[in-house]
Amino acid sequence: MLSKRIVFRLLKYNIREFSVKRKFPINPESEKQLPVFDYTISRTTYNRIYVWGCASTGALGILYKHNEIEYKTSQRRPKRSTFAEQHDVTTVGCGYGFTLFGVNSSTNVKLFGTGLNTDSQLGYHEVRNGKPLEVLFLPQPIILQYKNVEKAKIIKIRGGRAHSLVLTNEGVYLLGNNIYGQCGRQIIPDESYQMSRYIHHIEKVDGKEIKDIACGQDHSILVTQDGSVYSCGWGADGQTGLGHYNSESEFTKVQGDIASENIVKVATTADFVLALNDKGDVFGWGNTEYAQISTKDGSQQICNPIYLEMCKNVGKIRDIAAGGSFCMIVNDKGEVFVWGYGLLGVGPSVQSTPVPVQIPSTLFGVNDFQPDTVVKSVHCGMNHLCAITNYGDLYMWGRNKHNCLGLGDDKDQTFPLRVSVGGLVTDVVCGVDHNVVMCKPYI
Repeated sequence: MLSKRIVFRLLKYNIREFSVKRKFPINPESEKQLPVFDYTISRTTYNRIYVWGCASTGALGILYKHNEIEYKTSQRRPKRSTFAEQHDVTTVGCGYGFTLFGVNSSTNVKLFGTGLNTDSQLGYHEVRNGKPLEVLFLPQPIILQYKNVEKAKIIKIRGGRAHSLVLTNEGVYLLGNNIYGQCGRQIIPDESYQMSRYIHHIEKVDGKEIKDIACGQDHSILVTQDGSVYSCGWGADGQTGLGHYNSESEFTKVQGDIASENIVKVATTADFVLALNDKGDVFGWGNTEYAQISTKDGSQQICNPIYLEMCKNVGKIRDIAAGGSFCMIVNDKGEVFVWGYGLLGVGPSVQSTPVPVQIPSTLFGVNDFQPDTVVKSVHCGMNHLCAITNYGDLYMWGRNKHNCLGLGDDKDQTFPLRVSVGGLVTDVVCGVDHNVVMCKPYI
């Protein structure tokens, strides 16, 4: 509850002439004697959530009404989520056509999901016995079995093509499709994921607590407190980083060049992975057919993590992001570099580069009025890219599939443009063709 002091200066109005008369000069001592009114203004504490992009999957969690429900395929501009106004949302996660929300609650209802649910990646939901819902158009609760319901807290959520990872202070919960072992449990032949009610729980890995998660198309990655990386799932392109190209149903430690490194972040969207250590060095593995990693023998699949020497000349790396065919990093100066294939953000003439190329800082709002503007974090969808500045501004570019750029049109974007969001952006989570943004109010 906040109080605002409002001082009203009393004026003498001439009603007949509709004019205002005032004596000059004003006596400052007289103004001090004017009445002061205190008004109590209530302010909510929840984070503001904005969504846009493909709406036909239900991933936006919004029903469009005009007299009656009107079907709408996409949302071109950021739209404030009404769900966040009813719940204290603390974290969000996106998959391929679905979204999950973690909320602050003392009950066992701490997780909600909306969108595609073909493989129970949002849990099991039905309106008739034995008839599970394959699409949820509004967020529905997902019940997890916590050891201590009151103290349990959702820390981070990530989604793949048809499976979800939920990181809590009691470990990781995995649900959805497990055909390649991406949920870290034994693969059961002919298992019906559409009818699945099972949610796998992993409290620790090799006795180590889990501090971070990442989710590719059909593989999963965990990062433990000591900076070790564990992975499972589909490995046909080497994306598990386990030294082979087979699927793995148990979380296994990733070796290679990161074996003795303290990894602080892992980024993946499809079948390529970037990893960042505490020294600001970058490593990569997986599908490299788009020159994400330049190898001497021209290999297009790498199953062991490799140190990326091409990133050492751009300074200490602070953040990383990996899309379907490109990579993006930001250094400690807030400068953004991209490489790979796609609409990389450096104009229409550069759509492929095997080495990091800097996106001009002026495209992120650096000017005479805000010379200290820097990019503090970067994010990627499958075909689009995002950056958040220290002023809370969000910039997006790339392929505009289903209006996922939020710029109000359906055109692709070859360089960063600022998205008009009603708040200071603190985080953005990208799906294949939709986005969810967390904001704080300007005041």
